[in-house]
Amino acid sequence: MKIGLFGGTFDPPHQAHLGACLLAMKKLNLDRVWWLVTPGNPLKDTRGLAPLSERIAHARELAQHPRIDVTGFEAELGVRYSYDTIRYLVGRCPGVRFVWIMGADNLRSFHRWQKWRGIAGLVPIAVVDRLGPSLYSTAGVAGQAMAKAHIPESLAVSLPDRRPPAWVFLHGLKSPLSSTALRAARGHKSVGEHGETAGSRRESQKVAEPAAAAGTLAGVDSVNPPPIS
Repeated sequence: MKIGLFGGTFDPPHQAHLGACLLAMKKLNLDRVWWLVTPGNPLKDTRGLAPLSERIAHARELAQHPRIDVTGFEAELGVRYSYDTIRYLVGRCPGVRFVWIMGADNLRSFHRWQKWRGIAGLVPIAVVDRLGPSLYSTAGVAGQAMAKAHIPESLAVSLPDRRPPAWVFLHGLKSPLSSTALRAARGHKSVGEHGETAGSRRESQKVAEPAAAAGTLAGVDSVNPPPIS
């Protein structure tokens, strides 16, 4: 089973989110993609952030795809760092080949994420082309640091089977859509782009140990990771 992980606030979700996942699903031959809707970013002003339940509902309404699952299980798990989420999932689902999916704008600031090198060591990464950031994202700190782990797009289908660190740049989307711009248009204060730009999704809580977290999640279907089938 090959599953893509796509994290962010999704406030609001938009067609570029869906397009990025469909592109990755096709080029990487993924079985499923999980949208991980984060509770928020404590380092930014979240007063204008829509409630988690609302963002999940809107994301599900947009996705409408049999192989895309939308989940907010991070809130119950008690984590918001991507590293902790990925570490938990890799430990809980040893037979699954996970791939982290992110936009080119996030690659540019990836070095500011919590334990970003650890993320690169846990799962392969697919970076999706975006209008503007693609021009300089690979020249950033993380792009240069991971240069030796980069594989050509012609080999993208092999990414899920590769031992991390490994990453690929996927071309073909170049959408100008931005959650930040859409929030501004609706009159909310900007709370950061989807994903973890500018070091987003940081928080003071520590990840629960897998056994304890599994106990917390038991019987709570709305926050469990999507079923693997």
